[in-house]
Amino acid sequence: MTSSDDSSKTKTSDKKSDNSLAKRFIGLEKSIWIEFGALAIAHKAINVGQGFIDYAPPPYFIDLYKETLDDPNILLHQYTRGFGHRRLVDAISNVYSPYFNRKIDPLNEILVTDGAYPSIFNCIHGFMNPGDEAILIEPFYDCYEPMVRSAGGIPRCITLKQKPESTKADISSSSDWTLDKNELESMFNSRTRLIIVNTPNNPTGKVFTREELEHIANLCQKHDVICISDEVYEWIVYDKNKKHIRMATLPNMWERTLTIGSAGKTFSATGLKLGWTIGSQHLMHPCQVVHQNCVYTCPTISQEVIARCFEYELKRLNSPECYFNSISTEFLEKRDKLVQALKECGMKPVVPDGGYFIIADYSQFAGDKFQSDADDMKDFKFVRYLIKEKQLATIPVTGFYTADHRHLAENYIRFCFAKKDETLDKAIEILRKLKTN
Repeated sequence: MTSSDDSSKTKTSDKKSDNSLAKRFIGLEKSIWIEFGALAIAHKAINVGQGFIDYAPPPYFIDLYKETLDDPNILLHQYTRGFGHRRLVDAISNVYSPYFNRKIDPLNEILVTDGAYPSIFNCIHGFMNPGDEAILIEPFYDCYEPMVRSAGGIPRCITLKQKPESTKADISSSSDWTLDKNELESMFNSRTRLIIVNTPNNPTGKVFTREELEHIANLCQKHDVICISDEVYEWIVYDKNKKHIRMATLPNMWERTLTIGSAGKTFSATGLKLGWTIGSQHLMHPCQVVHQNCVYTCPTISQEVIARCFEYELKRLNSPECYFNSISTEFLEKRDKLVQALKECGMKPVVPDGGYFIIADYSQFAGDKFQSDADDMKDFKFVRYLIKEKQLATIPVTGFYTADHRHLAENYIRFCFAKKDETLDKAIEILRKLKTN
């Protein structure tokens, strides 16, 4: 064999053995949840960073789970309908139709997925073509940007602006974070395909006002843009004067809104990994196509359990005992307890109007030791320090921003207060010691 033959063989072999990451995912390799979840476990840290609840869901949830497992119907252990278990989509329709001011078609206007994550993925990949633009409101849940980019889309980002006076206060409100209407309007153009709105917002806890949502809705209609409305924290709102408003209920928005929901957030059982998308039939079809070529169908048992939970709550939907109505009361005391502790230790908390996260300015503790550089933001460095040295796990807020805007959040870290009292007390004890160190 000649040397040229050897060379040809080598090139062919190299090409076949190329196991590099697909180009559309390059730059999207890192995940704050993977890194900081693993660090928290490795250092046995008190985890008040990640948004999972460390105590049991409501008692009836456990009872209905056991009841479902004991059900003699053997088909509950087999495949179910691909776009959503029939009993579950019927239950979702029955619960949500009054809130959407219309009868939701369970078979054509609801898509059940393996959590809100794939629900958002289906919506983005179902509509975006390479070169299309998606408007993202920062800070946003960190999966939005990589999902847009993996679909070939271009993220256009606008940041919530904190009122200047609130940045100087020892304690402020999530309602101090607002949208610049003129800036938002300037971002819409002929290439804009989607806008993603998250209310209540993760991580700030901001509950978007009717005026803000109406402005977004008017721009969507003017420019023929679809709105993905991430409403997974829909039931967790603390101020009666700042009610959660569903984007799809605004005039002329049902036909251009895809609403995302989550069983994990609704029933305080994030391990379920069940979510859904609600929208008009013509919007649902592209989402269904993506779903059927990826997930196809979700676990039957889990869907049956959630169907029974919704049926249970439907009977008491308008009563104080309904979990959807009582969950905010359950978290309110925990929120206020952690806010007070953060303030006492020298941080500056932003009190959330919704959701179960608090972001807090920790800059008093940063000093010269923690500074942003080309490799890392200082909130990442500070959170690693808290986990490794203090056994306290939080989440860096710059992870909820795109690269161009991360400097705006480098002084903030995120806490989750949806924890049992024992966990919060241990976290508060560590925070108080920070002040004396």
